[in-house]
Amino acid sequence: MPPKRLFLDANVLVTVLCNEYPRFSACARVLSLADDKRFEVFTSPLCLAIGAYFAEKKNGKKLARKKIALLATKLKVTTMGPKAVERTFADARITDIEDGFQYFSAVDAGCTCIVTYDKRDWKFAAMEVLVPEDLLLKHVLKK
Repeated sequence: MPPKRLFLDANVLVTVLCNEYPRFSACARVLSLADDKRFEVFTSPLCLAIGAYFAEKKNGKKLARKKIALLATKLKVTTMGPKAVERTFADARITDIEDGFQYFSAVDAGCTCIVTYDKRDWKFAAMEVLVPEDLLLKHVLKK
C-alpha cells in the first residue's frame, strides 16, 4: 500500500514552531509522521515562510531560521507556480487566495489529505481535510 500523502497547512507548522498549547502535542505528533513509512508529509514554501514569520516574532531571527531549516529537511516541499495561481483565481469557491495556492500545490504533489485548523476555509477541497487530532485518530491510532 502506498504511503498516505499529507499536506500540512501553515497553522500546523506555526503551532509547533511557537510552542502553542494546547494544540502543540497533536501538531508535533503529526510532524513526526515524516519519519513514518506509512506517510509522506508535505508543506509548501509559502507555509514555511508563514511559519518563519511567526517563529521569528516569538523566537528571534536566528532560532526561527534554524527551526525552519530543520523542518525543510524533514518535510517534502511542494512547488507553487503560475498554474496554481491561475487555478485559484478560476475557482470562485476559493475565497482565501493563500489557501487556493496551497491547495493546488498539494494537488500537484499528489497529496490526499490537508491537515489544518481552518477546515471551513477548505470547503472547496476535493480531498480529505482534517484537524491534526482527527488525522491521528483516523489514520494513525486506528486499530
